[in-house]
Amino acid sequence: MKIIEVKRLPNPITLNLRTVRPGTRPVAVEALPAITYVRPKVVVDAKRVAAYARVCGFTKAHGVPMLYPHIEAFPLALMLFGNKNFPWPGMGLVHLANSARLLKRIQVGDELRYEVRTGELYTHDKGQVFTLHAKAIRAGEVVWESTWTLLRMGIRNPKGPKYVGELGDAETLSHQADFFASGGIGRAYGRVSGDINPIHMFSLTAKFMGFRKAIAHGMWTKAKALSTLMPREDVDRAEVHVEFKTPLFLPSRASLWAVRGENGATFEVRNAKGDKPHLRGRVSY
Repeated sequence: MKIIEVKRLPNPITLNLRTVRPGTRPVAVEALPAITYVRPKVVVDAKRVAAYARVCGFTKAHGVPMLYPHIEAFPLALMLFGNKNFPWPGMGLVHLANSARLLKRIQVGDELRYEVRTGELYTHDKGQVFTLHAKAIRAGEVVWESTWTLLRMGIRNPKGPKYVGELGDAETLSHQADFFASGGIGRAYGRVSGDINPIHMFSLTAKFMGFRKAIAHGMWTKAKALSTLMPREDVDRAEVHVEFKTPLFLPSRASLWAVRGENGATFEVRNAKGDKPHLRGRVSY
């Protein structure tokens, strides 16, 4: 495993541009290169947490939201996609699923080590599925971990076992809430997360990438659902897994549907009518 330590990040524009890599052919590979990117010392900053919370709908009582570490690990994924040894460019990847586990409560002021490493390959009817694994470590102990499942479309003869989603058809869910995804939410989330992919920024840039309108970040939609479903205080442990279904075009109204248990929920974010899912998930805490 090659370990690349990053002590200072390039700016988000540079990071995102490096993922384009024009001329890279979508070829099949037997395995991903064994690479881990590391940010060795990242302090959980109060202002940055507050900005993320505002955009995603969390309150101060939630503490450090359980998906907040994702935006600190995300730049390392962009650096990986920009690495010439990684087989495919990051631009154009499809985020199929995302899971995260909070193992110990994270607080403002904590010093964390972030790691993102390459994972496994899976076959898919539309191309090659692969995973990335991220973690946050405090004083030598893993306190948060996440798996990102992504699809590189257009690859013939993909490798690995067949990709199968973990979440089947949802049980009977009840309507919980409605929310409005504004036309500017992609830019707002992009500013706090560093994910400034053109498909999220403006309708014009999204059309250039093949979408009729800009679409919301999947990780914003996931966080927005959790802002309603999570307890109104910070938690010590939690786990959430979602699978992304259809784009949430901007601007639009969306609805949250769920069946709640004592310590969690099964849920979907659907369109305003409630008849089409944008994502499906389950959370426990």
